[in-house]
Amino acid sequence: MTRTVKASTKRSETSYDIRIEWDGLQRFAQISRKSLGSGVKKVAIISNKKVFGLYGDFLTRDPGIRCFVHLVGDGERFKNINTLKRIIEFLSRNGFSRTDAVVALGGGVIGDVAGFAASVYLRGIQYIQIPTTLLAMIDSSVGGKTGINTDFGKNLVGAFYQPEAVLIDPSVLTTLPKRELTSGLCEAVKQGALSSPKLLDQTSSIIDLLTKSPLFDESDRKLPEVFNDFLAGQIGFKAQIVAGDERESSGKNDARSRKILNFGHTFAHALEKVSNYKYLKHGEAVGHGMIFAATLSKKLGILDENVVNLLRGVVHRTGNLPSITHFDHTAVFESFRFDKKNVGDSLQWVLLKGIGKPVIVPHDQIGTQLVRQTVKEIISA
Repeated sequence: MTRTVKASTKRSETSYDIRIEWDGLQRFAQISRKSLGSGVKKVAIISNKKVFGLYGDFLTRDPGIRCFVHLVGDGERFKNINTLKRIIEFLSRNGFSRTDAVVALGGGVIGDVAGFAASVYLRGIQYIQIPTTLLAMIDSSVGGKTGINTDFGKNLVGAFYQPEAVLIDPSVLTTLPKRELTSGLCEAVKQGALSSPKLLDQTSSIIDLLTKSPLFDESDRKLPEVFNDFLAGQIGFKAQIVAGDERESSGKNDARSRKILNFGHTFAHALEKVSNYKYLKHGEAVGHGMIFAATLSKKLGILDENVVNLLRGVVHRTGNLPSITHFDHTAVFESFRFDKKNVGDSLQWVLLKGIGKPVIVPHDQIGTQLVRQTVKEIISA
């Protein structure tokens, strides 16, 4: 049961396949050789202790390729310059050359930092993404954004660097903790809200399905096929946006700009920064961020209250989002100035005019008072 989504860019050499295959990790050797070419003799597997302990053996079975393993800490706080430095030192110490490759095995943190290391080591070597969380499968592994966080904010240092391939094995989600599943579903809701009522309805149905029965119950033979369709729809939407705006052009501000994918993320990144990336999962923060952005849209008179309530209801059905009532609303507001979506001196807010109708609004067209008031309202709710 395999589905393939093409991630196209304007340059054919940087286009690649996103392969969705149940138990695909067991065929990693064949898939990687096809993607990387026969000249690769060494592969650096970048992962964390838990994920590698579960799935690392599948990646080290090819006797024709020497595998070197480097494990990093688990969590957003490890997506930093020190982790990047250690990966580069690891590649150098083991003599990796331009004909060798990196494999990112893990969630979004692993994918972002390993991809960034691959982009800068020897000015760029090949890499493959193997996302093991739902959020990474539908979002961070697609589109070539790599990077690290700094003391000033999230993803402020990085590069656009496309992988050779993305291998998605949905069966690994059976070991995913509930909070990680909620995190990924929040990201799926975000993409559904941006794309169309159809994708949002599909996402809502998957949420209901996963809350009513065990994840991927083998007795339900239809579930893998339905879930593959869901993944393909989510990935296809993001791939389409990336194809039209690969590097998130600062001058492109229409509904097909890559900036729209940041819906809910300005508030989310501020929450993560204020809590030092330790309290909220990224998708949980995005869940709160979508409610903030929808509420702000309503206050500007561009979004109907019924849509706000619809979106809030779908978000809360993904799982229990950790409370943010103890956050300092002033600190959250002040964190906006470090957001990478600033263009010139103006923050670009991604808001909604309806489901499937995103709009980018400069901060100066909204006003500081309304934004500050809405931050306080959402945090206090």
